[in-house]
Amino acid sequence: MHETFTDLGSVDAPSGVLVLGMAGWIDFWRELDEPLPERARAAASAGGGHLREELCEAVAVPAADDRPLRVRASTSPSPFDEEPTIATLEIALGLPWPEAADRSAPIRLGDLPVDRCGMAIGDAVGLHAWTGMEDEPADGLADLFYWGLYEDDAHARFGGERIAQYGVDGPHGWLDLPLAEAAARAAELSAWRDRLHGRGLMVSIDKHTDYHRFRRAGWHHPLHVGAIEVGGCRVLGIEWDQGDHSVRHHGGRDADQVYPVTLEADDAGEMAMRWTIPPYPFDEEDEEAQQVGF
Repeated sequence: MHETFTDLGSVDAPSGVLVLGMAGWIDFWRELDEPLPERARAAASAGGGHLREELCEAVAVPAADDRPLRVRASTSPSPFDEEPTIATLEIALGLPWPEAADRSAPIRLGDLPVDRCGMAIGDAVGLHAWTGMEDEPADGLADLFYWGLYEDDAHARFGGERIAQYGVDGPHGWLDLPLAEAAARAAELSAWRDRLHGRGLMVSIDKHTDYHRFRRAGWHHPLHVGAIEVGGCRVLGIEWDQGDHSVRHHGGRDADQVYPVTLEADDAGEMAMRWTIPPYPFDEEDEEAQQVGF
């Protein structure tokens, strides 16, 4: 069946090495004996390969260092809500297909699980600067959200705007607060909740790390894709709908929920990296369960 692709944007790879990796673990590569840029460079020099240590996983490939690299995707309906989800992710690498290689035969590089925290596509050296959930924001800012049973009561007292996310009205809160101010407001909300209600209100501070910035950049994209700059390079982040992830990809590597990454020749005879996530295999048991409401 012919695939229809949608452009997701572009990335650049000035080091000549491109990485597709699990966004929730990008910053942990720095804690290992050999950092991501060195591992990725070695894999790319061999034509590309899979990187894995502990919970960190990525695929690294050679790429053109002098032009934007187009990223696009085909989609399939989610079994969770029937909304489009990524079925094939394709990244144009801007390099000619090796003359000695068979263009009709994809080159298998390995496989990757779908990280519930999302995936990152970017330059190997640039991603070395990636700030994760526990890091401090370079701009000193944060976003503050609150939601739950007593959200309306809290809004009447403390204010805050509805922050739309993923096509729906999101939680109340404030964007782009100085970190100290966000912490002070969160403390006020929590103290009010504990004094009057005890529970029923969730309060969250999201510091402007790269992890949060890419998720925020994808709030209004139908496939939850957002572009940010990391280490002076343009990076794309892809967040998965949590309901869809729990249905299609829950368990990840431990449950053998992994999907092949290949090198293939595109129509112009250049190299492209493809990550293929098969559509959810509906069967008779699935259909019967849906009919009875399971």
